[in-house]
Amino acid sequence: MGMSVGTISGIPGNIARWSALVLLGLLGACQQAEAPPPDIRPVRPVRTVTVERRADEQSVTLTGHVQAQDEVSLAFRIDGRMLERPVNVGDQVRPGQVVARLDPQNQQNALRSAQANLSAAQGQLTQARNTFDRQQNLLQKGYTTRAQFDDAQRALQSAQAQVDSSEAQLRNAEDQLGYTELKADAPGTVTAKGAEPGEVVRAGQMIVQVARQGGRDAVFDVPAQLVRMRPRESVIAVALADDPTVKAAGRVREVAPQADPATRTFQVKIGLTDPPAAMRLGSTVVGRASATFDEVIEVPATALTEANGRPAVWVVDPATQTVALRNVEVARYDPANVTVTQGIEPGDVVVTAGVQALRPGQKVRLLGATS
Repeated sequence: MGMSVGTISGIPGNIARWSALVLLGLLGACQQAEAPPPDIRPVRPVRTVTVERRADEQSVTLTGHVQAQDEVSLAFRIDGRMLERPVNVGDQVRPGQVVARLDPQNQQNALRSAQANLSAAQGQLTQARNTFDRQQNLLQKGYTTRAQFDDAQRALQSAQAQVDSSEAQLRNAEDQLGYTELKADAPGTVTAKGAEPGEVVRAGQMIVQVARQGGRDAVFDVPAQLVRMRPRESVIAVALADDPTVKAAGRVREVAPQADPATRTFQVKIGLTDPPAAMRLGSTVVGRASATFDEVIEVPATALTEANGRPAVWVVDPATQTVALRNVEVARYDPANVTVTQGIEPGDVVVTAGVQALRPGQKVRLLGATS
């Protein structure tokens, strides 16, 4: 090209060499800018499902027991030593029947004392009334003073008040003596006992428990999730656990307003309609009902993976066709589906097949998307 080693068109040799190196560097930079390294992550084909809410319907089966609709604990109103309890568990009782007695000695003594006090007060009242009558006659004839008449009148009033007080004390003593006998107030069956003859019992302590006649309940301990359910049918089928042929129908009669502190379940009572005689108190029963829960989000179990030690799913961005990992809250698992309460919303596209080969931000190609 007409250039010598030492010069380029008259340029000194060292300057020419430096210019050549700079030119080569610029050419290399241009080549790198024009050819960036390709993305080595391939586009993954995946199967997806479009999330939607739907009613969660399922059959519910629980085990419980039969108890009386109205069950009362009979107790004494006063303290004392129990002499006898003529009834036992399983006995039938009728209204007014004595089911237990206390030692009445103290109450009888109190009654006799109240009767004596009343007699003394009545004697004082009679004397005060006679004195008042005499003073009244003498005052009318002018043979006594007004002050003596007033004293007789005050004595009569005081004696009358004492009689009234003594009568009240007598009635209280009679009531206390009556409280030494414990009587049934309605027909029923004794289901439990709380004390034995010879024991010293306190007021209010359960002596016998009576299941009153008139109705029976099937009682179940129900988880909080089932308490919120809406039964598709208002009638609940109840059957004996050891003999399913013994059946009865019932309706929800009472739901406990507060959960049991130990089990965190709610007690639900099903009022039975014409239960058979074989469905005795305390029998173990099984209740069945079809229930509809609040609308939930379900995804196939194959969509579930893990991120940061928590359940997660891959969600596809429809605009960029890339995936992102999103943590979810799972309410219930089963072999086919997973019920999700938080993390995804209706309309989200969730990957259901190929989740193990994905990376955040990776492009995907949808295969057979379903809803």
